[in-house]
Amino acid sequence: MSAAERLNMLNTQKSREWLAQLTLGFKGTAKRGTQLVKSQRRGPLTIQKAFYPEGKHCAHVYLLHPPAGIVSGDQLHIDISAENNAHTLITTPGANRFYQARTDKNIGDPRQLQHCTYQLQNNAIVESLPQETIVFRGAQATNKQDIYIDQTSVYLGWDINCLSENQQAFDTGSFTQQTRVYIDKQLKLHDRIAINQSNLLFSKNAGLAGHSVFATFVLAAPHALAQVATRQALQSQIRQRIEVLNADKLISITDVGGILLARYLGDQAEQAKALFYQIWQIARPVCCQQTATKPRIWYT
Repeated sequence: MSAAERLNMLNTQKSREWLAQLTLGFKGTAKRGTQLVKSQRRGPLTIQKAFYPEGKHCAHVYLLHPPAGIVSGDQLHIDISAENNAHTLITTPGANRFYQARTDKNIGDPRQLQHCTYQLQNNAIVESLPQETIVFRGAQATNKQDIYIDQTSVYLGWDINCLSENQQAFDTGSFTQQTRVYIDKQLKLHDRIAINQSNLLFSKNAGLAGHSVFATFVLAAPHALAQVATRQALQSQIRQRIEVLNADKLISITDVGGILLARYLGDQAEQAKALFYQIWQIARPVCCQQTATKPRIWYT
């Protein structure tokens, strides 16, 4: 069932909810580079246009969600496809938010969802580098990413999650973060954490140990990182940079079946973004054969 069909079905339900969908398609061409050839939306999700600060080969796109937050009953579905040789960098102008959910189920479903799906064809590159997601105490939130690539495509993407505000304990509500990566339609990575009051993962040492910010950076480039020696060299470069920044207690980097995962656990979203930017500077030339260029929106 497509995202549009799924939303049509959900829209028939009589409940207090806001369903939004954004579908973007990118095409790589020899003459014009990467072009945004499809943009369909329903609800408050939208974009301005594609920008080209690096030249025609890479389209920078800023996702806009005017409400700037997700409340009870909201579902945001973002579907991005990159055809052969297309390259796009997706980011956001500001933080996303999952607000405190309603407690009275008689007036509607309290759950909140954001689901992003990425479909990459041959030699396509998608970089998903959003600002942080703030999860308020009492939210009932799920943030999901499903990434479909082949042996020649590249996905670089991070998610930075802040539980509660002002480093308060996340002692009510729930939050699930899930990322799945499929290579040639086979599931290669299933990374999931579900935080709630019954499992106490927020406070347990085996979970977040009371830290309010956790983040994951996925580096999936089957061709560029096919060799173990290449992955080890990249990991070594990243670790050296992190050590120079005195952040080795905040960042870990692991190899999960050929996909590299960098993780941050701390208490500052800006710190997580700064460290992930350092990793991106190192990884992008290896995975994409291009140096890192900051999106202009990050300077505003």
